[in-house]
Amino acid sequence: MATAFVLINAEVGEENRVHMQLKEIPEVNETYMVFGVYDIIAHVQTETMQELKDVLSWKIRRLEKVRSTLTMIVI
Repeated sequence: MATAFVLINAEVGEENRVHMQLKEIPEVNETYMVFGVYDIIAHVQTETMQELKDVLSWKIRRLEKVRSTLTMIVI
């Protein structure tokens, strides 16, 4: 099992939209809107590390209003 927490910055005013889009991704277990340096925290789980990389690269980072991410992989 591969697990990560992803800190996400969204475009100004689009935080709620990104939050709702993240909830539609099956590998995203939980999402939280937060105040501070980042806008959203997402808890992501996959079966393999490669699947985790794919979810981050192809599903989360490519959401239209995502400006940047910081991924913390759980060991």
